[in-house]
Amino acid sequence: MDLRTLTTQRIPGAAVRTLLRDAAVALAAGALAYGCATHASKDAIDQPDPLHTTAAKLPPAELGLPPNPIKYNEDKGETFAVPKPPISDDFWPCTQCHDNSSPVDRTRRELKDEHTKIVLEHDAEHRWCLDCHDAMNRDFLHLASGVTITFDESYKLCGQCHGDKYRDWRVGVHGKRTGMWNGEKQYLLCVHCHNPHSPHFKPLKPETPPLRPDLYR
Repeated sequence: MDLRTLTTQRIPGAAVRTLLRDAAVALAAGALAYGCATHASKDAIDQPDPLHTTAAKLPPAELGLPPNPIKYNEDKGETFAVPKPPISDDFWPCTQCHDNSSPVDRTRRELKDEHTKIVLEHDAEHRWCLDCHDAMNRDFLHLASGVTITFDESYKLCGQCHGDKYRDWRVGVHGKRTGMWNGEKQYLLCVHCHNPHSPHFKPLKPETPPLRPDLYR
C-alpha cells in the first residue's frame, strides 16, 4: 500500500496507522544509518593516513639522500623523504667562511664582497638574507618563530608564506613526487625547481611547431 492508494481509495483507519508507522520506522532507520556513516567518515578523516604514518625507506646514502626522512608533523608521525638540497660543494658548509669569528653585520644591504652573483628577486622590498638564513649558524635556516631548521627542511620555511603551495606539495599536486601511489614516496624540495632567491621561472623560448604531414609529400 502506498500514498497514491491512500488518496484514491477509502481504507480503514487501522491500515492508515500501520502504513504511517512503517514509514516512520523506515525514516528512523535511514537517519540512523546516515548518522553512523557520517560518524565513521569523520573518524576516518581524523585518523592519521596509514600510508604516511611510517617513515619511507630511503635509497642508499651514496645517492645523496639523507639517512632519515624529515618529520613535519610529530602528532601524526608523518614524514617526507627528500633528496639532498641542490647546494654547491664550493659553498657548503657555509660555516667554512661564516665562522662567527667577527660580529654579524645585520644591516640590509647589497652584497658587494661575496655572493655577488646572487640577485634577490624574492620580495626584495621586504626580505633579505638573514630573514631566512640563520645569523648565528649559516649551516641552518630559521623560521619566523626563530626555530632553526636544516636545509632539507626548507619546505617549512617556504610554507610560511606560500601556504597554498605547501598544502598542494604535501599531497603531491604541486612539485614532483615519486614512488608508489599506495606506499613509499619521495618529494623534491621547492628549491629543486625554484631558485630561492629568484623563484619565478624565466621565460622559455618556444620550440618550432611540428611540420604538417602533407608537407612531407
